[in-house]
Amino acid sequence: MSEVKMRYSDEELAEFKTIIEDMLAKAKAEYNTLRNVVMHNGTNDIEDTSPSFKTVEDDGANQLSKESASQMAQRQYKFIQNLEAALVRIENKTYGVCRVTGKLIPKERLRLVPHATLTVEAKEMLNK
Repeated sequence: MSEVKMRYSDEELAEFKTIIEDMLAKAKAEYNTLRNVVMHNGTNDIEDTSPSFKTVEDDGANQLSKESASQMAQRQYKFIQNLEAALVRIENKTYGVCRVTGKLIPKERLRLVPHATLTVEAKEMLNK
């Protein structure tokens, strides 16, 4: 009888850690960019010298842009939290184990969605 693998090896976990840390750095940079768009209030920059006759459409478009950036920043923040939680699972050596079935999540899935906590099979079961 063949032995069922219960967790990824330390070498495999190190590979996933590198992938996640790279994604996390990019995600944090994007989050900071989005926060700057949302928080920007036009102080001490080129807008100070621009004409002060903005139209209602400009203000509306600017507000819509900030709302969109705010929503994107919220999603990005959640993504960052999920990646950080994946790093904790790596440290605990529970990374890559489906929280429903207890089976290993395939490497291909983890490379695409490194913060995954479910196999595709379990996700489909939960969505029914």
